[in-house]
Amino acid sequence: MNSTNEDSAISNIKSYYIICSLSAGFGLISIIMSMAIIIIIRRSKPRLHTVRHLLMCNTCIASIVYCIVQTINYSFLIFLPWETGDIGCQWRGYFGYMTISAATYSYLVQATSRLFFARFSTKYPWLLTFKTHYYLILIHWIAVLIIPLSSVITKDIRFRPGLLCWVPLKYTIHVAYTVFGYYFVPIASIMIIYIYIYKRIKNERKRAKSILHTVNEKRDLEVLRNIVILLFIYITGGVSTMLFLLFTMEIFYLAGIVTFTLAVTVEKICTILLDRELRQVVWNIIYSRNRVTAFENTITQTRNAANAKRV
Repeated sequence: MNSTNEDSAISNIKSYYIICSLSAGFGLISIIMSMAIIIIIRRSKPRLHTVRHLLMCNTCIASIVYCIVQTINYSFLIFLPWETGDIGCQWRGYFGYMTISAATYSYLVQATSRLFFARFSTKYPWLLTFKTHYYLILIHWIAVLIIPLSSVITKDIRFRPGLLCWVPLKYTIHVAYTVFGYYFVPIASIMIIYIYIYKRIKNERKRAKSILHTVNEKRDLEVLRNIVILLFIYITGGVSTMLFLLFTMEIFYLAGIVTFTLAVTVEKICTILLDRELRQVVWNIIYSRNRVTAFENTITQTRNAANAKRV
């Protein structure tokens, strides 16, 4: 998510009202869905009390922080135009990039956990414990606080009227760092882990390992596949911004504002659909409420009929 130079500054600020309102709306939906997932996982013990769902909650927290920060950035752009300080703009850019990396690296943490289960479960069982995964989450948040420090250490981000506080395209090295650090590293790492587990399963089949061991690794591959799908849904939100960097067309810039929060909303829906256990719990909640409502309606109708007969 980088803006271009002054020559491509958007002249009509009214365009932001509709675009940012749509983005904030999708962000609000994402926040509600993320909080709902966390609450469902928290209350569905012991069925969803697993390290996999713990890391899923971590990703939901990253999504919530992302949507909140982006909404704040849009508020400064539209409702606080008099805030023209470069330092404030640098910090808004820092938190914006921090939340992006928090989301992408949260998927890398999930993939690392799958690697622990697939490769080190027998030799190092302590890697599968909740304590280890709490440390993974701690390292994740420390890392994402450090990675975007270039936004405040350098003076590349400056206030520009009508534009969000991102690194301008003219700073090629800094732009390359943002693409490499926030996107390429987590995506490449996850794909390497996915390929490794996939090849490991194929080798296990050739060596005729135990059925239970093979089933467990297939389950790890399935979970990792879902992680890859969710990550790429999230990444597709940045396609419009990448097109804007290539062609510097205003429509791609405006579309990029919406597609990021839209992608987070779609990702949360797919999180529920792809996770078997979470999907079943959500379905049971919806079904049980519908059943209770239908039962109450039946009782009400019976009472009304009885009262009518008495009359």
